[in-house]
Amino acid sequence: QVQLVESGGGSVQAGGSLRLSCAASGDIFSGYYRGWFRQAPGKEREGVAGIYTGGGSIYYADSVKGRFTISQDNTKNTLFLQMNSLKPEDTAMYYCAATFSYTTWPPVSSDFPYWGQGTQVTVSS
Repeated sequence: QVQLVESGGGSVQAGGSLRLSCAASGDIFSGYYRGWFRQAPGKEREGVAGIYTGGGSIYYADSVKGRFTISQDNTKNTLFLQMNSLKPEDTAMYYCAATFSYTTWPPVSSDFPYWGQGTQVTVSS
C-alpha cells in the first residue's frame, strides 16, 4: 500500500503562485509514475502533469504548459507542483496520484490506483 498526502493549496489572486507538495509513504519502489490531477466543480478530473520517477518522462497539459512545473525529491519520495501565473480557470481541487504500472501520457485517472486526499486551489480575478 501507498499513502499520499498533499499540502500547499490555498487562495491567491490571478498572476500569483502556489507550490503543491505530495508526500508518499508505504511500499515505494524505484521507478514509478506520479501525476497531478485537478477537478473543478461540474467538470471531469483532468491530468495536468505527470512524471516517471526513474527519470526521462514528464508531461504537461497544454493548459498549464509554461506555467506549471512538476518536480520530485526522490530522497523523500515527495512530488511537487510549482504553479505560476495562476488563472481563475486553474481553480480546482488538486490531487496527486501514483501507479507502479506502465502508463502513457496524458495521465488517465483510472490508471492510477493510489490517490491523495486533495488540496483546494482557488484563484480569484
